[in-house]
Amino acid sequence: MKMIHSLLARMPVSVKLGIPLASALLATACSSAAASSPNSAPAAGNSASASTTGTVITTHAGSAGAFLTDGSGRTVYLWAKDGMNMSACSGACAAAWPPVPATSKLTASGGAKASDLGTITRSGGTKQVTYDGHPLYYFVGDSAAGQTNGQASDNFGAKWWLVASSGAKITAADTAAAANAPAPSTPSTPGSSNAGGGWS
Repeated sequence: MKMIHSLLARMPVSVKLGIPLASALLATACSSAAASSPNSAPAAGNSASASTTGTVITTHAGSAGAFLTDGSGRTVYLWAKDGMNMSACSGACAAAWPPVPATSKLTASGGAKASDLGTITRSGGTKQVTYDGHPLYYFVGDSAAGQTNGQASDNFGAKWWLVASSGAKITAADTAAAANAPAPSTPSTPGSSNAGGGWS
């Protein structure tokens, strides 16, 4: 004990002040590391649970009828230009209409049918969810669950439609979203609006 007191007595004041500071920093670093462990960090826990639970497709009641959404209520769409189990949307199109990713297990709930769920592999190697053969997409103009601002848009040369639980396109307007629907932010590409994907 005398040796410790002797060492402390010979240390410069700046070192004596630095010891408690270093201890505090070490304690903070250790507690931060513990807080970011997978069991206690909300962000890590959410992404981990999303990847283990997979993609959920369910239904939402709207004025145009029940339509498909993902598990968090975000509306999904089909594109009239797509072929059966084939996506024609890439590049700028996929930026405005992001493909619904197929993560882990696909699950149907609500009025959605598990037998209609499937996947396709996109050109980049990622998996996209399909429903009754229709590749599914989100719309960047929808900012909250249940919004249908993309309904009947004619972006990129063909119509975008809500999807019924039967797999058919819903062509009626969804009046709940019509009041706050923004103008499409992406220009339509030249070309025929009736190309491909003519099934209902």
